[in-house]
Order: sequence, then C-alpha cells, then structure tokens
Amino acid sequence: MALKNQVQLITYPDSLGGNLERLNQVLLNYFSDVFKGGIHILPPFPSSGDRGFAPLTYLEIDPQHGTWEDIQKIGEKHDVLVDLMVNHISKQSPYFQDFLKKGRKSKYADLFITLDKLWEDGKPQQEDIDKMFLRREVPYSTFLVEETGEEETVWTTFGKTNPSEQIDLDAKSQQVRDLLKEFFENFRNNGVKIVRLDAVGYIIKKLGTSCFFVEPEIYQFLDWIKDLADSLNIELLPEVHSHYSVQYKLAERGFWIYDFILPYTVLDTMINKSSEKLYEYLQDRPEKQFTMLDCHDGVPVKPDMDDLIDTNEARKLVDICLERGSNLSLVLSDEHKAEDGFDVHQIRCSYYSVLNCDDDAYIAARAIQFFVPGIPQVYYVGLLAGENDVENVEKTGEGREINRHNFSLEEIESSVQKEVVQRLLKLIRFRNEHPAFNGKFTARDSAKDEVRLSWQKNDMFCELYIDLNTNKVNIKYNDESGRLEEIMM
Repeated sequence: MALKNQVQLITYPDSLGGNLERLNQVLLNYFSDVFKGGIHILPPFPSSGDRGFAPLTYLEIDPQHGTWEDIQKIGEKHDVLVDLMVNHISKQSPYFQDFLKKGRKSKYADLFITLDKLWEDGKPQQEDIDKMFLRREVPYSTFLVEETGEEETVWTTFGKTNPSEQIDLDAKSQQVRDLLKEFFENFRNNGVKIVRLDAVGYIIKKLGTSCFFVEPEIYQFLDWIKDLADSLNIELLPEVHSHYSVQYKLAERGFWIYDFILPYTVLDTMINKSSEKLYEYLQDRPEKQFTMLDCHDGVPVKPDMDDLIDTNEARKLVDICLERGSNLSLVLSDEHKAEDGFDVHQIRCSYYSVLNCDDDAYIAARAIQFFVPGIPQVYYVGLLAGENDVENVEKTGEGREINRHNFSLEEIESSVQKEVVQRLLKLIRFRNEHPAFNGKFTARDSAKDEVRLSWQKNDMFCELYIDLNTNKVNIKYNDESGRLEEIMM
C-alpha cells in the first residue's frame, strides 16, 4: 500500500477518553478532518508491564481497551498503525508460561534464547557482555522450572524487574517466524495497514558484537519480514535508536525510518535561536522518514545524535530542559557514554513544556516539523498542548510518565478550545491539503536567526518563514486558482 503523505496521530488506546471506543468518538467529534495520514495506536494488546510494551499476545485486544471491532471501526476512516515488539514477548504470555512449567519439554521452548544457544556451557562470559549495548544490568534472567525444579536462564534485553517481564524471542527459530506470521495475518484480517517493528535493532544476538543491529544478519531478518508484510499489503516501519548512519543504511535498503534527529535539532533551533544545525542536517537526509517531535519515551539524544552534537553544548541545552521541568534517562554502559562522560539517552518532557509553554515557539517548532520532508506524526499530548505531568511521575516513580497524561473527555473538550491547539489544527490541515508538499523541498538561504523552507509542485508552492527572535510564523502559498495567500500562524 502507498502511505499517505499527511499527518498521523500517536496515542495510547486509553489516553484520549479512556478506551478505543471513546478514542474513535473523540476522533470523529474533534478531529474528523485532521489525521488523514493515520492513527498510531500504541500497544492495545494484553500486557504485563511497560504500558503495553510487554504483550502477552497480538491475537487479542486488552478488554480494558476494547475489541478488534473497535480497531476496525477506527480503521474505517483512518489507516491504523500498531506496534509489534519483534524482539520480545511477556513473561506472562501463554508461550513462556508453558516454558516455565515444562522447561525444555515445552512445545514453545525454541521460541526463547536459553544461554546455551550462545555459550556452549550455558555460562555467560563477562568479556562478551562488556561489548554489548545493555538496557539493563545483565541481559538475561533466571527462572525456576515448575515440573523439574531446575533453573533456566534466558535472554532478556529489556525490563526493570529481576527477573524481567520481557522475554526475548529467538529470531533464528522457525517457531518464532511461524508465530510472527500468525500475528501479521491477524493484523491484516483486522484492517491494520502499518506495523512498527519496535526494538528490532536488538533481535540478533551474536557474541563478540554489541548485540545491537548486527550486520549482515539484521538485514536477512528484515528482508524476510518485509516479504511477509508485502504479501499482506502491510507497510513496515522499523524502529531503531542508534547512530544516524545505522538509520540511513535502512533507508538505502528501501525501508521507512524514524527521524529521531529532528526532535533535538528543532529544540536546539528554538532554544538557541539559530537555524545553523537544522540547515546542516537538512542538507543530507533521506526523505522516506516519519518525523516527530514528541513521543511516549522522550527526545532522543544518545546514541541518535552521536557525532551531530558537541557534548558541551548539549549539556547546556539539557540543563535548560531540566530547569523547565524535564527529567532524563541515561545510558547504562560505560562503553557507550561519550568520552567526557556525557550519558543522556533521552530528555523526557512534554514538548510544549520544554518550550516554556510559549505558544508561538511551539507552533514554530511544529511548522518546522511539518515542512521537513517526511510523514509527520503528532503525539496526543502534543496535540492538546499538554504540560509536564509531574504529579504522575511522583506517583508512579516512572520518569516517562511526564508525557503520558491520560485525558478525560472533559479535559479534551477544554484543551481543544485552547488558542494554541486551534492554531496547531489549522497548521495540520494546511500540511494535509496543500499539493506542493508532494513536490520538491528546498531549504532556502537564510540568516542564522531565521528559517525558510519551501515546497514546489508544478505551479503550486508554499514557503515557511520563521523569525527565531520573535518565533513568529509566516506561510506564503498559492491556492488552486493561482492567487497568492499568506497565513500568519
């Protein structure tokens, strides 16, 4: 299928109204002509943790959120995008629960990576682990098998508990491929049009490597899963947080990629009132990207921005973000920190709050996002110009909850009426409708304290101008009759 070059919404199934049925009502009532690019519904499946990212199965929808029929209804008017945590599945899944009961006798045993699949004697070697890009202290967890009383240690890349809630799947196993095929076929049968391959960079485990984006094996897996998706008319979006050159390799192979560089770059542009870094970046980037400013995690810094930022300048920017209420996630492995110790993985915040709740700055940031080539995604908190949810961070102890506020129907009604939200909706509609966005992009010469970006398709054009000193946004364009128009955003 061809993806629509229009704006998408990212939301949890329960964040706009409480469940999928209400989400659909909210879309119909307030945003019926807004998200023409599609709706990315963050994991609506039964899950044992990580706000949906530790799924038990992809064959069901969590009853708290609704049913597959609710997804189908949303899909009647919008292309639906869902996540597949291709690297792992929940400890509570029927597959791993069977393994916990029967151990190696379980019919699902080959789905998982017992340590003897890596080390012949099943004993991890520290020199191998030292080379790995770790997401927890050690990349494995030990469990007791019910029927035998024996211990089994399996690979677990992610998870805050010990043992982990997220159990890695063995990408080499035919059983895993059969399971993924079953999940994809179920997506197709329920009208899902796009699948984001979450954590796909971690699927290859190979000793002597970082166990992250291991080449060429990663491409062999991706080629296989792309053939599967193509056969079902589903688009793929691999999600890889890494050095930008890794993303570009995916783009060269024809995959859509995430623009994880843009959120920090736009933040730098707005806070330092300089378009210099933005222009450097726009000179050489793949156009086949999904663009974003905010998401359910945070603004990517390391490793996404490695070699694109000066760590001293980055520290200053991070300090400003902290002053404005943000919190940080940090890189765990010493080997993957900067030489001077800089270790910020992500800046966690509402994008509206990190721009000091300045309406003009926020609209200017979104205007840059929408004019940069790619399919723009807007996170639901950003859509409603939501602020840092510090109370929820304190209540849960989870730093990412700062940008995961659940909006009641009353809060949505109130937020939609805010002037900044109405301005954003106007901007989204313009991005969706003007034909020039399907043409040629140019980053026009400008002073350091200005941004000039334009699009041209045949006789149709539109041009964005931002004065970074005032954050005022001006868009010039022609309509279908050829008349010149101007919008002050």
